[in-house]
Amino acid sequence: ADSASVQCVIFDAPAALVQPLRVMRGRLQVDAEAVTFYINSTRMTHGMSSEGSDEVEDWGVVEIGRGHHGVGLGSKHKLCWALPELTKVYVRQYLLVKSAVELFFSDGSNCFFNFESAQERARACSALVAAHPPNLDPVYVGAAHTPDQLLLRSGLTQRWVNREISNFEYLMQLNTIAGRTYNDVTQYPVFPWILADYTSHALDLAAPSTFRDLTKPVGALNPKRLEKIVERYRTFDDPVIPKFHYGSHYSSAGTVLYYLVRALPYTALAVGLQGGRFDHADRMFSDVAATWRGVLEDVSDVKELVPEMFYCPEVLTNGSNYDFGVSQSGKIMHDVVLPPWAKDPHDFVCKQRQALESDYVSMHLHHWVDLIFGYKQRGLEAERAHNVFYYLTYENMVDVDSISDARVLKATQDQIAYFGQTPCQLLLAPHPQRCPRDKVPQLPLSEHPKAVTSYPLPCASRHTGAAAAHVAIAGDVLLEVCGPFSPYLIARHELAPNRPDGKGLPFTFAPDKRVASAFGRWP
Repeated sequence: ADSASVQCVIFDAPAALVQPLRVMRGRLQVDAEAVTFYINSTRMTHGMSSEGSDEVEDWGVVEIGRGHHGVGLGSKHKLCWALPELTKVYVRQYLLVKSAVELFFSDGSNCFFNFESAQERARACSALVAAHPPNLDPVYVGAAHTPDQLLLRSGLTQRWVNREISNFEYLMQLNTIAGRTYNDVTQYPVFPWILADYTSHALDLAAPSTFRDLTKPVGALNPKRLEKIVERYRTFDDPVIPKFHYGSHYSSAGTVLYYLVRALPYTALAVGLQGGRFDHADRMFSDVAATWRGVLEDVSDVKELVPEMFYCPEVLTNGSNYDFGVSQSGKIMHDVVLPPWAKDPHDFVCKQRQALESDYVSMHLHHWVDLIFGYKQRGLEAERAHNVFYYLTYENMVDVDSISDARVLKATQDQIAYFGQTPCQLLLAPHPQRCPRDKVPQLPLSEHPKAVTSYPLPCASRHTGAAAAHVAIAGDVLLEVCGPFSPYLIARHELAPNRPDGKGLPFTFAPDKRVASAFGRWP
């Protein structure tokens, strides 16, 4: 690098780029224009290897994704992200050590870096903020804010209560703020089981019996199994290990790979986890109904779902024709067997999403949030809710940096990496309930209509039959760009949703001529 570029560097420190399939070690630099990571190609470990692992492998050429570019540098590579595109900075944990940061950019790309210490992370965050990226969200300027403070500052909860955002979006945002990330399968986003009916030929989303009880953790859904769990909890006595209801976790690397084994890049990671081969066919994800029965009946099975079960039908099909083996009953493992009410994987995902956004779930989802992210996650309330997990799954329960014995450190890191991590606690008080649909004074467009119908829209053009080249929606405003003309005609429409009483049009469109005349022509 020349002297001018060196002078522009405002942060430079060793770091590791964490991705699902690998952890790449190198140096992170920040200057006024870019975030640059210089990769040491001979210091790369498998994505789930702990920091203390001796397993080192040269992965060769680094795959470059969108949002950044790579340049070969002899034995090194570098990855660059444009700093002006930085929108959010989240402080993260890695193996329950508060030493990581995740950066989000305006094009949807993101990257997860782990540093050698919390102090180095703090320096990195300060440097990023000091560079004044123009698109950095003001809510996330203070990178030192804790996750619970970020949730409060974001206003997301009130927006969800007011039905301004969907249940799916709210759960994704909660996961992100609580430290869950697609970059690390050991702390992957977690979603709830929504339905309890996997045998009917038609789903009745108006019947409460169709749904899972969201007031209880998975382990407490079956009363008979719960009796055994409570008795074991009552009699457990160890001078070092605190009491726990569940030795397994609702979200772990194994759980994520169980659901996603048919989808790249998780197939390779699942094979690596099993020592170079697929798990035994009888233990793999083969049948949705059978998996649901397992989480109801098996004492050691309390897994929840992953977000892909609500938007990605490809995880249910063996599109690459992998040989998953044969079960003990002689069944060849291939696609996932779906419930009778699902015609195909796309229909399954669609109905899962419909159930997630149903009125029943909308009015009960806050209970599940209390269990996973809220006040019932830890302490006395967790004990009352039968929601206590093994102590090493919680943050602040072990000081990894203070462990001097290499074998103990490796065992602790492996426990954290492979057996689940509880999200950061976001709420210490009960989560508010969502506002009933008929109590919302103005329903936003995010309220997922049951049907989509076309209506005449006043056009911004004086020409008959002009087509809308682009229509964008933001809140209750619709921006219409009409063409092909020179210049293009731009009109801003106010959307005023009527109450769903069946009378009149569901929306009225009132073009804003002032905005239209400012950007184009108006008849």
